[in-house]
Amino acid sequence: MKSCPAGSFDTLLVMEKVRLDKWLWAARFFKTRSLAKQAIEGGKVQLAGQRVKVSKEIAAGDQLRIRQGWDEKDVVVLALSDQRRGAPEAALLYEETADSLRRREEHAAARKAAGGMLDHPLSRPTKKQRRQIHRFKQDI
Repeated sequence: MKSCPAGSFDTLLVMEKVRLDKWLWAARFFKTRSLAKQAIEGGKVQLAGQRVKVSKEIAAGDQLRIRQGWDEKDVVVLALSDQRRGAPEAALLYEETADSLRRREEHAAARKAAGGMLDHPLSRPTKKQRRQIHRFKQDI
């Protein structure tokens, strides 16, 4: 386990279980608990490979898979907290697996390499072009 700065989570380590949405918020994966709740309900957070409910209680040692945007992180819960603190202290609550780090770096490099190949429009469609798009979609 990582060493904790003085006065950080020393008192919180005695917790045995915490709701998943509270822990994700406290570990700073999501800015609000409602965003954490939406992610869990949307299947973007898995516990040991299984979809879970928002109120699921997690314990130290549990393995989570969290999908945020393009990234998918596999993390191991090291400590529990239901209080949101600073980012350095929140990082002590979990550890990302080496395989997960490697995968994220590979995917980021592939996205960066493909970035120039994607054809992006130079501007938004005009009113006339939008009408044409709507007509085209209705005909299909």
